[in-house]
Amino acid sequence: MKPAPFRYVAPRSVDETLALLAEHGAEGKILAGGQSLVPLLNMRLARPQVIVDINRVKSLAYIRRRGDLVHIGALTRQAAVEASAVVRRYVPLLGEAIRFVGHPQIRSRGTVGGSIAHADPSAELPAVLAALGGQVVVRGPSGERVLSAGEFFTGYLTTALDSAELLAEVRFPVAGGRTGHAFLEVARRHGDFALVGVAAVIQRADGKIGAARLTFTGVGPGPVRATEAEALLSGSGPGRPFAEAARAAAAGLDPDGDIHASAQYRREVASTLARRALDLAWQRSGGAAR
Repeated sequence: MKPAPFRYVAPRSVDETLALLAEHGAEGKILAGGQSLVPLLNMRLARPQVIVDINRVKSLAYIRRRGDLVHIGALTRQAAVEASAVVRRYVPLLGEAIRFVGHPQIRSRGTVGGSIAHADPSAELPAVLAALGGQVVVRGPSGERVLSAGEFFTGYLTTALDSAELLAEVRFPVAGGRTGHAFLEVARRHGDFALVGVAAVIQRADGKIGAARLTFTGVGPGPVRATEAEALLSGSGPGRPFAEAARAAAAGLDPDGDIHASAQYRREVASTLARRALDLAWQRSGGAAR
């Protein structure tokens, strides 16, 4: 199929982009990597009157460490994140998860900001953002807003972005010492959307779990934090089995069933992946294998 007719504009600065978004409102749509938008246009599931192509806004493509945060511009290609030594060293969970996003051809065009703004409930990057306690920087007519993952993701394919706002930057905390991570997912084929995915982070303190974060993808309208399981693990000694926390996390999920997997199957997979991810994150934090 071919997309419905639209007007095409290609701004060269953030200010010019914001002016266009303010002018066209809900009738305008940002084009970055196009890996989500173009299929929707071709199937006519999206019919914007104006496409605002930001690929010439070079100031939105960068990866920088500043203090305790790694700043990634919204237009940064996923392939650049995959190849980044800064990401591998300071945000290893992101570096691991990015390899699950589509295929190399997809990652060569897809952007970090585009994936997060699209807010697909099976996407990897929103789950990583939530698991790490990252932030999204949004710019609009009223200035700049900095939102947590919980504030930004509001439902299925929906975010707190206003039609006149631009997702400009994503910020990830630098991994601290004695911190381990893991990202695992199950998909029908590598590169497909995840049936279930999980991001785990464990910070070790005095031989115990000082803090833990566990976030799922593919089992709700957006990234799902398993806060009860996190509380169960926090402060526990190495003798506590991760299986208990994984079962508690899966029991709190309410996934939908579809032609690819039933709700019960997703819960069972979530439990298994959570246990494996927690164990791997613990080992990577410097803890002994359980």
